[in-house]
Amino acid sequence: MDILETPDATRILEAALLCSHQPMSLREMRQLFDDTVSADGVLALLGAIGEQWAGRGVELVEVGSGWRFQTRPDVQAHLDRLHPEKPPKYSRATLETLAIIAYKQPVTRGDIEDIRGVTVSSHIVKQLEDRGWVEVIGHRDAPGRPALFATTRQFLDDMGISSLAQLPTLDGLPVSQALLPGLEGDDEAPAAEAENAAHTPAEADASVEVDVAGATPSTLVVPDAQGEPLSAPSDQTETDPPSP
Repeated sequence: MDILETPDATRILEAALLCSHQPMSLREMRQLFDDTVSADGVLALLGAIGEQWAGRGVELVEVGSGWRFQTRPDVQAHLDRLHPEKPPKYSRATLETLAIIAYKQPVTRGDIEDIRGVTVSSHIVKQLEDRGWVEVIGHRDAPGRPALFATTRQFLDDMGISSLAQLPTLDGLPVSQALLPGLEGDDEAPAAEAENAAHTPAEADASVEVDVAGATPSTLVVPDAQGEPLSAPSDQTETDPPSP
């Protein structure tokens, strides 16, 4: 009998996903069945599992590096009460830098500085690299061969999305009006020039800190026009494997 016709296949895959501490790729899931199940077959099993878990406190989602179970946003706040730790915080300058890389990648530090109008400190870039959200993917063929930065699969995982195409459009984001023209590639950015005239590089790096918790792709990026902080992407709680 074809393994896809038995309930064991669904149970095996479900158990593997629940016990895994990291998202599972299609290749890893096929290894569960000694590669006797095609990629389409695994996707069919995933669809069946997703339907079985519909309406529960956790859901099966596809992220950048594979598939995983994670808590639903509406129950995450309750789970956070069990571990009332302060989440990491990032400055406005850090979130703006992340936003530019996410929407304009690949970019150099010079590109980021042209959009923000202030110097990008090495600390900001290192912070994003240490978090696993950005990486160097090459060098531009220009004097000095500046490094080209892009987002990583870890960034997609933490955002809870499977590709950059799932990021919200700029029109739907509450991004700073001073930053928006630069992100859209508009050569005329009077609002950005006005903001830049009122800031020095040191001031940009010391601006408001932003709480990184409970975010979704629609709450990516930067403070709004009034300077109020918005959330940055964060990891949602993944289900722990059942106790033996």
